[in-house]
Amino acid sequence: MKIVFMGTPDFAIPTLEALIERGHTVAGVVTQPDKPQGRHMTLTPPPVKKRALELGLQVYQPETLKNEAFKETLEELAPELIVVVAYGKILPEYILNYPKYGCINLHGSILPKYRGAAPMQRAIIEGQEEIGATVMYMEKGLDTGDMLSVMKFKLEDSMNFEDVHDKLSIEGAALLADTVEKMTVGQKGIPQCDEESTYAAKIDKSDLVLSFDVDARTLHNRVRGLSPIPLSYGMLNGRKIKFKKTVIAEETSVNGECGLITEISSKGIKILCAKGSVYLTELVPEGKKPMSAEAFVNGRGASVGDKFYN
Repeated sequence: MKIVFMGTPDFAIPTLEALIERGHTVAGVVTQPDKPQGRHMTLTPPPVKKRALELGLQVYQPETLKNEAFKETLEELAPELIVVVAYGKILPEYILNYPKYGCINLHGSILPKYRGAAPMQRAIIEGQEEIGATVMYMEKGLDTGDMLSVMKFKLEDSMNFEDVHDKLSIEGAALLADTVEKMTVGQKGIPQCDEESTYAAKIDKSDLVLSFDVDARTLHNRVRGLSPIPLSYGMLNGRKIKFKKTVIAEETSVNGECGLITEISSKGIKILCAKGSVYLTELVPEGKKPMSAEAFVNGRGASVGDKFYN
């Protein structure tokens, strides 16, 4: 099949590779414009652009798709199918309606749950026991199109955002490639139930602030849902401490204020929550590199009786 691929971050790369491995012709790769990054604001290409150029593919980086700005190029490429994975822009109707097989998207959730920008992070933060990906037809609504295929797996308690991202990126790529091979012109998908939908809003700064006045599992889920980037944080002795990894402690009846450090041991820094406790095992002190809790304590960063606060 002749395909135009649209994607931007590294999450999209395995799908691009899978389509090529299955023998499809990728007529062009559409991605976001290069953006300044880092301390020196160096103009940096998106990961999909780098990989596409390595594969010898033609890359397009339109500043806008509105007002039929990409129509002429689209007609030159003449795709039978458009595949979208984390492209980052809403597709106008002239693009959605162009290919005879339609436009399909790989979304990182079990739809209709977690439509929107941050499905993986929100699913982890909210303590879901299962997570997955959906291949769907695209339409004007946000992640509302008919579903073509779904995969899912158990969300283990130790899995953080990076673990889920990497697993869904690879397994979702195989799911989409399998779906493409079975597609027919005019194929129908399964409609989503809008009444069961939830929205996964983009992660903002307020999501990163840890509240210790919650149960241990709620705190642990927020930490792992935001690790290793952008990382949640609490304040300790006037310094911002980013939480990279926590482990839920076995239930003990300890009295004290939420956020209180009640133990320092080989298990980590034990922090009291509204119900239960967590061990902080990996962290990033303000202005420092990631380190173990043991290294942080050895540097006199924390003592029993100190208190984390938000």
